Amino acid sequence: MDNEEKAKLIAAWIDPNERVTIDFLDEKDLNAEVIGCNYEVVDLALETAFPHLRQEITLALGSVEVGEDRGHYTRDPERPLRYGRLRLVINQKRPHML
Repeated sequence: MDNEEKAKLIAAWIDPNERVTIDFLDEKDLNAEVIGCNYEVVDLALETAFPHLRQEITLALGSVEVGEDRGHYTRDPERPLRYGRLRLVINQKRPHML
């Protein structure tokens, strides 16, 4: 899948009321919000163990694989229920928080 196709799939999930699943090489099944996306990078806000504290990261689309997480469903009650949500597999370790 090229970067343009990835960006189109990811951009559909830019919504503060929805979450996506993130898998790094060293951590799996993390919840995140997609903040932005273009044909080169994706901006994510990862949930952390501390409420109201998010880790914002920017990743190159070349290091991202796009898939589907069938273990979750959409959260927004105003939209039709969809079983499955976006899963991003990142081919690197999770960046440390500063």
